[in-house]
Amino acid sequence: GLVQACGIWDPAPAAMQRMAKTFPQVPRLADAAAVIAASDCTYIASPPASHLEHARAALAAGKSVFTEKPLAVDVADARRFVAEAGTRGAVNFPFASSPAVATIRNWIEGGEIGTPRRLAIEVGFAKWPRSWQRDAAGWLDRPMQGGFTREVVSHFLFLSRRLVGPLHGLSGKASFPEAGPEAGKSERRIAATLQAGDLPVTLAGAVGETAKDDHNIWMLEGDKGAVRLCDWSITERRGADGTWQPAPDALPQAQARPLALRRQLEGVAKLARGEPHHLATLADALNVQEIVEAILAG
Repeated sequence: GLVQACGIWDPAPAAMQRMAKTFPQVPRLADAAAVIAASDCTYIASPPASHLEHARAALAAGKSVFTEKPLAVDVADARRFVAEAGTRGAVNFPFASSPAVATIRNWIEGGEIGTPRRLAIEVGFAKWPRSWQRDAAGWLDRPMQGGFTREVVSHFLFLSRRLVGPLHGLSGKASFPEAGPEAGKSERRIAATLQAGDLPVTLAGAVGETAKDDHNIWMLEGDKGAVRLCDWSITERRGADGTWQPAPDALPQAQARPLALRRQLEGVAKLARGEPHHLATLADALNVQEIVEAILAG
């Protein structure tokens, strides 16, 4: 294998019991420090507000760090962390390894859309959190560190930065439930404009306006045509007649995801060895986080 899991720890006993059943071959360790001591590269999959504490401990022990997104929720602390961490960290944005994103990049570089002109991002959810995330609703549906902007929109902001350019010039706002049983929960709608490099970007997201568990479109238009990524993994080109045609080799997310995850692990192995890699850098993730937090504060 590319990597070996040398130990795992979760502060919740129920989670440790689940992992004992699911991954009996992985040693269950006593605490985060024990995982750091056992590893070359520490993977951090805790709720976002605790990412930097674990990451600093791993870096102080001379290890590299692969953390879940978002990088953090405190922007000032994240800026300090990125300034001190150097190149020994990366963030898990799987679009860095996505076959679909490689297709989009090839289309753009092959001149399919001509000169890029504008970018649009749209996400929607029947409910938040999504059905498979309900166990984490305690933090995932709270404004302090949860919400779909941090959890999902961040992926598409990373994609925009990776394929188009650095993110800046944000104007946007988020709407939070104010009354009734929903009060005090994470955002239910966002609307924003920004730029990726020199291109204008529009961004919209909402909960409860689609029947789909998870709907998303990332669309780049140029003066000759347009390309888009739909529902995480389906790439499409707009033909001269205005209709959208999927790529012949487009894969649904269930089939595309394992391919991307394997390539992510190839990047983690390089990160741990101190070699150049294609993963999302800490600087990439900080730029995404700055935009996300500015939307939520809007």
